[in-house]
Amino acid sequence: MIRRILNKVFGRTSRASGSGAQILPLAAHGIRRDQLDDCALKTCETLAQAGYKGYVVGGAVRDLLLGKTPKDFDVATDATPEEVRRLFRRSRIIGRRFQIVHVMCGRVTIEVTTFRSNGQKEADEEDERSTDEHGRLLSDNVFGNMADDAARRDFTINALYYDPAREEVHDYFGGVADCKKRVLRMIGDPETRFREDPVRMLRAARFAAKLDFHIDPDTRRPVATLAPLLSNIPRARIFDEALKLLMSGHALRGVHQLRAEGLHHGMLPLLDTILDDPTGERFITAALKTTDARIAQDKPASPAFLFGTLLWPQVLQRWRALEAAGEKPQPALFLAMDEVLDAQRGQLAIPRRYDGMIKEIWALQPRFEQRGGQRPFRLLEHPRFRAAYDFLLLRAESGEVDAELGDWWTRFQDVDDEERAAMLKADSSPKPRRKRKRRKPGESAAETQPA
Repeated sequence: MIRRILNKVFGRTSRASGSGAQILPLAAHGIRRDQLDDCALKTCETLAQAGYKGYVVGGAVRDLLLGKTPKDFDVATDATPEEVRRLFRRSRIIGRRFQIVHVMCGRVTIEVTTFRSNGQKEADEEDERSTDEHGRLLSDNVFGNMADDAARRDFTINALYYDPAREEVHDYFGGVADCKKRVLRMIGDPETRFREDPVRMLRAARFAAKLDFHIDPDTRRPVATLAPLLSNIPRARIFDEALKLLMSGHALRGVHQLRAEGLHHGMLPLLDTILDDPTGERFITAALKTTDARIAQDKPASPAFLFGTLLWPQVLQRWRALEAAGEKPQPALFLAMDEVLDAQRGQLAIPRRYDGMIKEIWALQPRFEQRGGQRPFRLLEHPRFRAAYDFLLLRAESGEVDAELGDWWTRFQDVDDEERAAMLKADSSPKPRRKRKRRKPGESAAETQPA
């Protein structure tokens, strides 16, 4: 009788899923079905009505446990991708390494994944779960049950399954307890799991920073040895992970976490150069703080602007070196911009679609020094003025340029035309020489003078 009451309040063990998962009722976890996104709830209900299982899974469950609002809702099911696709008119199958179904409801997209094997399938299925010589998984489309799926997830806090029909959480590896203890712990042997996918090391740093968790010592131990495996990962995947970290709202903490774990060499090797230089460190710290603040206020943040700030210390260093070697300022800046972007592409694969905005922000910086004549008015009208101005303020905050310059441009935007005219500095720029009109044969000097 007592055991029955305890199971009712604190959870029970799942038999149907073929594992020892703890099934926690609403009273034990506090997540209500009305906290779910309507599209995620509808997706689970549609799957259940068709005779399949449908659970909200992973980060959404974790965030709800932590009292946060999930950014995305993912669903896991025992239906195959083709079966899911047939149930939802507005859906499509994507991916090769991991097949996923995107179910669209208005502007919301729900990722639906089929339960996958944890790698313990029969030998005849090994070709579907192939690895390279370092142990990295190259494909993983072997389907299994919910227990298998939980075992192949990376961290315990991400192996949580929420059943909206019963308002129950299926917890296979103590993820609910780890959420309460704020600990990030790998499922299975950490070294094997990191070898399967080295990007998990970057995810560990990102989650620790984003959630303010500490990494379990056993999970952290192999990272220093295995960090070089990141060099085997496609640069596009590294960029995606870098973007998630930098746009997480906890970029400053994430960057320092990366460096503390020695993982920045595989993602942002430029951090060594930046953080060892006092001006560069102040500049990047100011940039990341500003981005984190904008995201916290639900304001848009530009990846191009952020990568422009990360690369600026290298551009500045190269720009000065080219000038010292005798190159004129403007050509030196453009040469430095191209050299730094080309070099960085081999490390991080920053998409070329960001190049235009990054270069415009950089190229506008010298124009802020020109505060005479019509130049300030023309700069105000430039489409990238606001982004370039924000960039200037970061330079002023870090001490790279005089704070007076940033204050001048802040005031210049706010005052009326009369006050702007009074603020203009004496234009010391040499005026271009007027080109004299060539005299035609037989033409007098008076005839060539302008009227």
